Amino acid sequence: MDREFGVNNPTASAATVSDEQLLALVQRGDESAMASLYDRYSRLVYSVSLRVLRDPAAAEDVLQEIFMQVWRTPDSFISARGSLAGWLSIVSRNRSIDTLRRKRPSEQVEDVVLAMPGNLAAESERSLMAERAKIVIAQLPLEQRKTLEMAFFDGLTHAEIADMTGDPLGTVKTRIRSGLLTLRKAFSA
Repeated sequence: MDREFGVNNPTASAATVSDEQLLALVQRGDESAMASLYDRYSRLVYSVSLRVLRDPAAAEDVLQEIFMQVWRTPDSFISARGSLAGWLSIVSRNRSIDTLRRKRPSEQVEDVVLAMPGNLAAESERSLMAERAKIVIAQLPLEQRKTLEMAFFDGLTHAEIADMTGDPLGTVKTRIRSGLLTLRKAFSA
């Protein structure tokens, strides 16, 4: 797999090279492989960050931090645990929540449409999964849906949600767990 993509093989198409191959090349310092990963996933990372932060400049900062992390330590992604897109989404969400916690904005995070990257078949599948999740979440009871959104998108702890809603901590935990179990069942069916 030595230099299948990049300077030594300019005819190789970025779309035909897998994420794992690109990461292996990044590990060897291949800048063109890193550029391909950025082209492939930057919109996804930016969209997740923007959804959480609602601040384009802060979302760009998170985007830059995450891809610098990938460049410095490409082996931090473990393919056996899931897809690179899923990992990048979670890292982006977590980093964005950390940014929110440092700032503690006064307004709530509202719905923002996620912009999905181009025409890759994998992106189409992810889009269908996101749509399915959106439908399942919309069918959750209102209290359960709001509690789940506060935990996932606002980055609030269970105790913070209980304080904000006035609900007992056990109720908050149960709502979140029930919502996640409902999502899991919808995707395993």
